[in-house]
Amino acid sequence: MAHRPKLIVLALALAVDMLGSGLLLPVSLLYFTEVTGLRLTTVGPLLSLAALASLPVPIIVGHVADRTRPLTRVLAAQVLQGLAFSAYVLVSGPITLLLVATVAAVGQRLFWSSFFSVVAALAEPGEDSRDADRRFAMAGMIQMGAMGVGTLIGGLAVTYSWYQPVVYLNAASFLLSALLLLLVPRGARPTAAEQDHGGYRTLLRDRPYLLLIAVNTIFALCSIFVAVAVPIHLIDGVHAPAWLIGPLLAANTVLLATGQRLAVRLVRPLSRAGALVLAGGLWALWAVIYAAAGRVPAWALVPYLLLGMIFYAAADLIHAPISNALSSAAAPPAQRGRYLAVYQYTFAFANILAPTFFTGLYAYGPALPWLALALVAAAASAVTWTLRTSLTARETASAN
Repeated sequence: MAHRPKLIVLALALAVDMLGSGLLLPVSLLYFTEVTGLRLTTVGPLLSLAALASLPVPIIVGHVADRTRPLTRVLAAQVLQGLAFSAYVLVSGPITLLLVATVAAVGQRLFWSSFFSVVAALAEPGEDSRDADRRFAMAGMIQMGAMGVGTLIGGLAVTYSWYQPVVYLNAASFLLSALLLLLVPRGARPTAAEQDHGGYRTLLRDRPYLLLIAVNTIFALCSIFVAVAVPIHLIDGVHAPAWLIGPLLAANTVLLATGQRLAVRLVRPLSRAGALVLAGGLWALWAVIYAAAGRVPAWALVPYLLLGMIFYAAADLIHAPISNALSSAAAPPAQRGRYLAVYQYTFAFANILAPTFFTGLYAYGPALPWLALALVAAAASAVTWTLRTSLTARETASAN
């Protein structure tokens, strides 16, 4: 199979996966409360427990990543998730809910711990090393676009209480994605000479990469802060019109689904580390703007908030593809699978941290979480700036 058809099949597999995931998003809690009769106070903690139970998966994936083919792991993840969501019909109580949700969460962690290794492996001999930026941008655009469409359809399903059909469609999407992946050659297994047998000792001694993981956890916190903090801040903190929340979040989704390749092109003159420094600065500026929103006159508040979101969107457009490309290029080739698997913890940690970070500080004033976010974003940018020389050297060595 030629390189371009392989890309097309991978893109279709990702689009089908994300469409199904978007369908389930508005329905996930309602399915268990409306169809199985479980209480919301039972469902929420059990789903959180299932997510926590899946946290060791990237470590396990990292242990075997450089001895197995990433596409094989992605295929296994899709089958696992398809079977888990097919088993939703068997949920009749807390125990079965926990079992099914844990299998689904493990499958999801397995997918994201392996998928970016697949994208990284698409590099062809002799190509420009920055071509990877465009591939990661395209993957991100497909992810956001398909999930956005799925979420819209899932919202309509909630209106008509079509909970079970949505769950079945989501399960089918994973299985169809797996069938598409079967059409993609998985490549040869790593040879004994190509495999790394050093365990995690090399990674734990790799100070620049560990710092990259730390700063990207902060950048990931900035990225997801919009969904966690903006709705509450707009309604309770600055008393903005409630109708503004939907368009703000929808516009950001549309931009991520359409603008990542353009963002990659615009920051091409910068090093990847330099582009992340820019993204962190834009997030810090966005946070300061929203911290000051309480002092803006009511007549100017809506345009002020819309203008502020431009800085958030610009940062997200830069960070999404560049951070993944940098994490891949900065990893030693013989250990890339392990490094990228562990790198996915940045997003897991940020999702765990964000609600407590926001609500804990918000209790002392609506501006405080935003000022704290601006501070940590600026600090992450400063640390990334100090890493730029070593990271650029690694990218050059990896390209050669």
